[in-house]
Amino acid sequence: MNRIQRVVMTGLFAGVLGGAPASWAGAAKTQYPVVFAHGMGGFDDLLGYDYWGNDFGTFVGEACESRFDTNCNSDLDPGQRAFVAQVAAFQSSEVRGLDLADDIEGFMATTGASKVSIIGHSQGGIDARKAARVLRERRGATSVAVLASVSSPHRGSPVAKYILDQKPGVTSVIAALARYYGDSVYAPGNDAYAAAKQLVFNDYSSSDGVVTGMKVFNEKYPASSNYAERYVSLITAQSGGNVNPALYLLKEFLFDIDGNGYCAGDGDNDGAAGCGDGVRNEADDDGMVGINSQQMGRRLRYHDAFFGFDSVTDDASIPALNDLNAPSRPQSTSMSSVVPQDHVDVVGVGPDAFDEPEFYAALIHYISLHD
Repeated sequence: MNRIQRVVMTGLFAGVLGGAPASWAGAAKTQYPVVFAHGMGGFDDLLGYDYWGNDFGTFVGEACESRFDTNCNSDLDPGQRAFVAQVAAFQSSEVRGLDLADDIEGFMATTGASKVSIIGHSQGGIDARKAARVLRERRGATSVAVLASVSSPHRGSPVAKYILDQKPGVTSVIAALARYYGDSVYAPGNDAYAAAKQLVFNDYSSSDGVVTGMKVFNEKYPASSNYAERYVSLITAQSGGNVNPALYLLKEFLFDIDGNGYCAGDGDNDGAAGCGDGVRNEADDDGMVGINSQQMGRRLRYHDAFFGFDSVTDDASIPALNDLNAPSRPQSTSMSSVVPQDHVDVVGVGPDAFDEPEFYAALIHYISLHD
């Protein structure tokens, strides 16, 4: 039985096969199943580490059937249902979002769920917005309760444009993506150029016959209550030697993102909306995405409790961002509630001391309060 099958079976039958208590300390069970949507280069693993796992490969959404189970997330309710979607590792979010909607529809048919909530990492948080709209149009009703993004470049990433421009250190778009994400870039069905052009804010090329980029994508797939009932985002950033070695070479030896400036549009032509504040060597990005690109809807605050269970709450100090192409200055520059992790720490790329299972259990508990 593979990991996805185990997750589905755990969600469907936990507590029925005997011996499982109704619940224990940690996250409450969500009303609707939770779908995990991976980012670029992902699905089963990322850079040799299990995607959506801890340092030992345990899937963060796999609930334990009893207190004595191992290789599961003991912070989840035993009846929690979760599913890992699979889309093309390297493609535009137009393609990936449609694939994600197809995966979700199949899962909903299998479980009988009327809605889902989605947790999307990186490009997965972008794909989720298209999937939410597709599901609404197919089913005639809003089918996503909570749509949560983690480290997502909603207004573009300078890394994407740097690679497309083949700046110093980049001799090939495909080779560069393979270097930072792994050899899955060479698998059938992938389009590395489409993937990179998706994550630049403005249309990258006026002569390729297709309009791409996050600006037009945000117009087509907005944070609208027609498609999801609640939009939330978690923002990540680190600096210097704290950045995972998988990203450090890009960040320090090629260029460092200036990711917390404010202006309308891509004012400094680096591929992301905003202008930068002129200070590069600071914790205003997670090695791949600046903080000025990551807020969608409500900004969430993650509290890593030294004793007891971690928590995720709304950050009331920063207003919700509904017009994704027009963030305010605080939404672009504030360090409030920024999670001190880099772009891949939060999905299990180690080694690090970050507690991925409890982090996602806290997010699932938040979802349970709002779905």
